[in-house]
Amino acid sequence: MGTEGPKSREWESWFIAFVLAILVMSASYVTLRKNFGELNVFHGPRRHPGIAHKYADALGIALQFFDVQKSGKLVNNRISWRGDSALEDGRQENLDLSKGVYDAGDLMKFGFPMAFTATILSWAILEYGDHMKQLKELENAKDSLKWITDYLINAHPSANVLYVQVGDPELDHKCWERPESMTEQRPLIQINTSYPGSEVAAETAAAFASASLVFRSTNSAYSILLLKHAKQLFTFADSYRGSYSISIPQVQNFYNSSGYGDELLWAAAWLYHATRDESYLEYATTEGNLFANWGTTTWFCWDNKLAGTQVLLSRVNFFESKNIQGEQNIALQLYRKTAEAVICGLLSNSPTATPFRTKGGLIWVAQWNPLQYSVASAFLALVYSDYMITSNIRNLYCDGALYEPMDIRNFSIMQADYILGNNPMKMSYLVGYGSNYPKYVHHRGASIPTDAKTGCSNGFIWLNSTHPNPNVAVGAVVGGPFQNDTYIDSRNDTRQAEPTTYNSAFLVGLLSGLITTSSVPQSFLW
Repeated sequence: MGTEGPKSREWESWFIAFVLAILVMSASYVTLRKNFGELNVFHGPRRHPGIAHKYADALGIALQFFDVQKSGKLVNNRISWRGDSALEDGRQENLDLSKGVYDAGDLMKFGFPMAFTATILSWAILEYGDHMKQLKELENAKDSLKWITDYLINAHPSANVLYVQVGDPELDHKCWERPESMTEQRPLIQINTSYPGSEVAAETAAAFASASLVFRSTNSAYSILLLKHAKQLFTFADSYRGSYSISIPQVQNFYNSSGYGDELLWAAAWLYHATRDESYLEYATTEGNLFANWGTTTWFCWDNKLAGTQVLLSRVNFFESKNIQGEQNIALQLYRKTAEAVICGLLSNSPTATPFRTKGGLIWVAQWNPLQYSVASAFLALVYSDYMITSNIRNLYCDGALYEPMDIRNFSIMQADYILGNNPMKMSYLVGYGSNYPKYVHHRGASIPTDAKTGCSNGFIWLNSTHPNPNVAVGAVVGGPFQNDTYIDSRNDTRQAEPTTYNSAFLVGLLSGLITTSSVPQSFLW
């Protein structure tokens, strides 16, 4: 064995220095991770790998609005200023209609938007429930959904009878009071074979069918019950066709329907997913010739389900096309083609981009509750982009221009960020998120102190108060800005300041899809 020479000692010194450098770099990286969290190339510093905490935090807030809106005997109440209310609802017909949710800032239970809220919340859970579970929010979402479907089950006491409204809107709007203090009469309105309402019956069928999928693996008996009601209501809606706006003229000033064809297709699509019964797919594709308006883009909202149906049936085309042939396959291609036209219209640099947007980039369709269209569009776009990724489809062509799933996702991100405060007003339209959010929300319970002695008629002092709401309607998504991107924080402006449950349901779906960069549906088949 020879002795060490100069070269070997030089190599040893270099090696020791190299090891020390690695150790220093490792220590620095650990310190960086400890102080700043996991780095994410899209969203900056993160506390955990793959989670966008801006959206995660917002999701936890958004889900609380369903607790704010709950009627009935509250269980595990998360909202300190809410209490039991409407415990006698339905008693005049020997029904328990105490549960459910108030649709907006008043104390009415409108079945049409309530069922739609349940359908969208179900869809959000089905697509992104695994993301919710990561944040320990899945059970909160499912509890809120079941609170609504429990009510809807009781509102459907027989196959061809559905109670679609609790309360008199004219009388209700003459009061400004906390739900816990209600004393006025709460009349019930039903649809039946003599006074049909295909759109609300079909929407409720869609709510039951989609919710049956949510509870299938955890509460099979409840899932079966939901599916039974879904099938009965769909048959009722289709067999006794007629608009509830004609059968019940008083709803025209509140939730007037523009037609029921879209709801029939929407319900059939959900029933196909819930049952795998090809008769429902056959219905959606054959009746599509009457109701689908293939090639015509529409805005997804409580009154028009066509865009949602097109995306939902695109899921079938993406993942099941090999098993479907003939005219059904052709119809599914038409649904998907129309869905693509909807998505192309949302992309700001698309040759077919819709002009219905503000300078700040927000989709803006109407002055009354404009955010419902923005958040609905963003949710549909996100779901569609994830269908593309999951099925390995990398390109979307819009009048010759090429777009990728990330382009579509970026649109959804932009809408979400606008709602959360990246807008000209620098205001969060999600109440409770950030420090600058609406303080004068048009919401009775939030505007009245819990110890107030006022009742129905003298409670209007709180509507007209110049003070901010004493209670925070946490999770509320207000109506939103004017077309010029401005917002007036006024309790008396129902167009801008009133929140709705369906706005929140869409936002829950949108945020759930954005909280992780690995956003793909949980499975090809629910």
